Amino acid sequence: MLWPGLTDPVHDSQRLFRQCLQAMSEPGTLHILDVAAPPEGVPIGAALWGVLLTLCDLDTRVWIARELDTSALRDALTFHTGCHPTDDPASADFALVTPTALVEGIAFATGSDEYPDRSTTLLVALDHLADHGPWQLSGPGIPERRWLDVGNAEPLMRRLAANRARFPRGLDALLACDARLTAIPRSSRIEKHLAEDRSCMSQ
Repeated sequence: MLWPGLTDPVHDSQRLFRQCLQAMSEPGTLHILDVAAPPEGVPIGAALWGVLLTLCDLDTRVWIARELDTSALRDALTFHTGCHPTDDPASADFALVTPTALVEGIAFATGSDEYPDRSTTLLVALDHLADHGPWQLSGPGIPERRWLDVGNAEPLMRRLAANRARFPRGLDALLACDARLTAIPRSSRIEKHLAEDRSCMSQ
């Protein structure tokens, strides 16, 4: 098949949706998504491909960062989900991005105080993801604290840390590397641990 999707669309999408919900409710925990590799020419890992197939539908608008935007991805995503790629990040329900794309200060929707749910959810493709490292998470759904290593993704973490100043407005994020997935909702507090002096720098 040119554009392989979920083996069992109904049951697989239900299973993956539960994993996405669990990731959001327990920020910083790692989840392994059992998903087939994305189609050839789609520059993302299995976990993000599974998330897209699960969360996107005919009413969904998706913005894709230029370093991930290929005709293979657009064609496969449209074929399987019927979603609408958009060139306007502020109108997107989901944004498929890399940390590098966030350096540009793209204006995604952050919702409003009355309707905080009207915001863009970031789907972030990472080169590295582990449940230990310099980034400390705390807040709802986190007993005391959790730690993440997201590799060279400082712009991503600083962008997400800025949510605290605008809450309840802000951006939720699902982060993935290969088959691994974690989440950082807007309610999470993010601090960077400085190993050299054993302290934390609040972002």
